[in-house]
Amino acid sequence: MITVRSTLLALLLLAAAPAFAQQNAANGAQLAGADPGAGQRTEWSSLSPEQQKLLDRYRADWSTLTPQRQQTLTRGSERWLSMSPDQRTNAQQRFQRWRDLPPDQRRQLRNRWDRFRALPPQQQENVRDNFRRFKNLPPDQRQQLRERWRNATPMERQRMLERSREIRRQRQLRPRH
Repeated sequence: MITVRSTLLALLLLAAAPAFAQQNAANGAQLAGADPGAGQRTEWSSLSPEQQKLLDRYRADWSTLTPQRQQTLTRGSERWLSMSPDQRTNAQQRFQRWRDLPPDQRRQLRNRWDRFRALPPQQQENVRDNFRRFKNLPPDQRQQLRERWRNATPMERQRMLERSREIRRQRQLRPRH
């Protein structure tokens, strides 16, 4: 039972990460990563019964957790509880894939996530936009692009990035009808 709760808690925190990124992008006036209520404690009694059940393993230590940790757990539990059964299943599968990764690969992904979160909101949106476009390409085209990137020298990669930026600027300058 404890393992199931631990897994669920980790899943909800992972599932909440994209929402946090979107929230930071939407709040462009705030500093990247700044949390307006970062110093405010969350009382255990203020959690819903469902949240308390989900976070029960933290009950005894709740008052010793940092306010930021309490808020992270609270937001994560809200997100988890708002998910449909299919979304929960998908989150569990993503978490299992994460756990199956070698530690070095997880570290690299965390570093990439940190670099992404450090970007200004407009650049974060550009990254998301490029990712959506890439995901919408046919699988064979995505594979060709991966191979091309993998085989490129650092100078060639730099040129590809510059070309991508130029294409984006041109798209932004075009009048929309």
